[in-house]
Amino acid sequence: MKKSTYLVLVLTVTASVSGGILAYFGSFTSKRIAEFQKNEQKKAVQVVLPGSVSSESKMLDGVEFFVGKDEAGKIVGVAFVASGAGFQSTIKIFVGMDPTMQTILVMKVMEQAETPGLGTKIVDDQTNKSNPNWFVNQFENLNVANGISFVKGQKPKKPGEIQAITGATVSSSSVVNLLNASITKSREIFLKSGVK
Repeated sequence: MKKSTYLVLVLTVTASVSGGILAYFGSFTSKRIAEFQKNEQKKAVQVVLPGSVSSESKMLDGVEFFVGKDEAGKIVGVAFVASGAGFQSTIKIFVGMDPTMQTILVMKVMEQAETPGLGTKIVDDQTNKSNPNWFVNQFENLNVANGISFVKGQKPKKPGEIQAITGATVSSSSVVNLLNASITKSREIFLKSGVK
């Protein structure tokens, strides 16, 4: 047997065995990962829809909405996932809005892999000891009837305006653009559906 044929055979057997082992363990971990993500989503619904005691999932035109209700069964908020490109990664945000879809109640960044120490400030800013969540907190009770805009290096002065993160303008603008697009689309779908 030639040396090259032997090497190809060894490589093929090694790759097959490795692939089989990975597939075997992947079957166990994929279930756990899916269960973990489902639990995290349930927790996030409670965070982004304050005042709701129950929520139900509704699929409308390919978008999953979480409708939060109070004890009397009245809708107190609507949540959905906004996902899109950031500077270095996909950003996934859970957005809770009032029933008229005009005001963000709370938003929570669920996934991101932005530049450490800069873009990751969209989640928390460790350099701001007094308010590490200042960026995300800007979106609480933010009127977005006319969209969201951002300013650099100064405090917001207009409705729907937030302050961008210094040194991470691309990540900041990605969040704003992602929210504007998702809110516009989701608002149209949800309000047209007449869900009560």
